[in-house]
Amino acid sequence: MSTIKEIQDEIIEEFAVFDDWYSKFQYIIDLGQELQPLEECYKTDNNKIEGCQSTVWLHAEYVDGKVLFRADGDAIITKGIIALLIKVYSGHTPDEILDNEPYFVETIGLRDNLTPTRSNGLLAMIKQMKIYALAFKAASK
Repeated sequence: MSTIKEIQDEIIEEFAVFDDWYSKFQYIIDLGQELQPLEECYKTDNNKIEGCQSTVWLHAEYVDGKVLFRADGDAIITKGIIALLIKVYSGHTPDEILDNEPYFVETIGLRDNLTPTRSNGLLAMIKQMKIYALAFKAASK
């Protein structure tokens, strides 16, 4: 399995082929459409990410020392953004998640091209993933 850094570098390379933000957003939307639907039983208030303008549910499980994330959302852009974050962090240990900031967000210019409310939602998604990692790390000691 690739490291979080390798995955982020791959994402940066993928986004480098696009000339404009319309194409980049279309790619993000496509990623969201490829995201496996989250079962209704996980679409609860406990799994809802606070701070997102649209509704995003993030479910995490701890399996064999690794955090597995699954998510869904009701807006196409935010669903694509959470799909990117899942691509980066899912399947890694809590320490790996906590020790790796999502630098690809700045490098590809994502945060600069989001509305302020979507940018806040992005930060809330990252924060929630880190909180899950911290909780699983604490529980495994």
